[in-house]
Amino acid sequence: MISVSKLLYGLDAEGDGLRYGDGDSSAEQIRERRQRRPVVVWNGTKRCNLSCAHCYAGADVGAAPGELSTAEAKGMLDELADYGVPVVLFSGGEPLVREDLEELVAHANDAGLRPVLSTNGTLLTRERARDLRDAGLAYAGVSVDGRREVNDDFRGQEGAFDAAIRGIESCLDVGLKTGLRYTVTEATVPDMEEVVDLLTDVGVDRFCFYHLAYGGRGVPDADITPGARREAVERLIDLTREYHEAGEEIETLLVGNYCDAAYLVAYARREFGPERAERVRRYLEVNGGDPAGERVADIDYQGNVHATQFWQSYSLGNVRDRPFGDIWEDESNPLLGRLRDRPDSLGAECRGCAYSDICRGASRLRALTVEGEFGARDPQCYLTPAERAGPDAVDPDTGGSGSPPSTAD
Repeated sequence: MISVSKLLYGLDAEGDGLRYGDGDSSAEQIRERRQRRPVVVWNGTKRCNLSCAHCYAGADVGAAPGELSTAEAKGMLDELADYGVPVVLFSGGEPLVREDLEELVAHANDAGLRPVLSTNGTLLTRERARDLRDAGLAYAGVSVDGRREVNDDFRGQEGAFDAAIRGIESCLDVGLKTGLRYTVTEATVPDMEEVVDLLTDVGVDRFCFYHLAYGGRGVPDADITPGARREAVERLIDLTREYHEAGEEIETLLVGNYCDAAYLVAYARREFGPERAERVRRYLEVNGGDPAGERVADIDYQGNVHATQFWQSYSLGNVRDRPFGDIWEDESNPLLGRLRDRPDSLGAECRGCAYSDICRGASRLRALTVEGEFGARDPQCYLTPAERAGPDAVDPDTGGSGSPPSTAD
């Protein structure tokens, strides 16, 4: 995750220590130091009450075979805690269809893990939100992907938008920290400002904007062009700036494309000057670029371990056979080895980029899906050749610097 509000506008948040090792943050921290162990997403079920167009897990209404039992899930959570995992994200499918969710959240909390939730929000009644809060849930991220008509079409069910808003209000009513999860696609991107404005009025102050992952039902054909992506990122940055200048301290995060890290540095240089840009870059160097296979991991409903929650097609091992820590540290696995050897394992185009250290090639899954090559450029990269050359490079056509333009070519 890349915090626009932290890096550009100085808003401290509880995740600063994990992301930036920021001991100077005024907010109470999840961890004071940058994480040594991965945040683990647990797709605890493949069942879901909706059928979303972009679902990376390919979730369905019916039960899938091999789901971890309550006892197996508790054992897995204990292993994660013993290994030093800081955060476990309960996801799915739709995690709220598991009747033991509150029990498992309480077990994770008692074991010393920070339990958080990713949900479509439609099953979040006030009573359920209160029970999750009492179990120790620290945060609920609720997915809303556009205004009512767009969201309901995207999620395959009329009324999903209104139900999700009620779910958010239920969480806020019982004092459970809640934020928006919004996936940027061709269908949803026009509604970004409208949804932020609406949910700010509801009381939400944390907004996570995800670039589309290519997996499950999330396919490249649903994605936006690089130029449209660049425009959307700039709109989000400007929107955050407008809110902060108006005294509204919203937290905004970009997720899933570390090309955004390079763009934030360029934006800071253009709008605030080189000193601010250098400060932003230092934070992003600590953050370390795309986290797949290092700072984020996934365990699916059957216990298979993946490099990220989006990389469901490749299993590193199964927690029913070996402890998570043993699987995660087995660098004889070729995928883990290549992910951890970036940028050296990337192609020449990415290795030569001035921002390779803070991006690390972004999504290797998207590169493999579209280009069939691990080292290929992420198809979601929207940097121009001049930007990739760096701010001090000389443009051979103009003789000027490689400082970025404000809009796509």
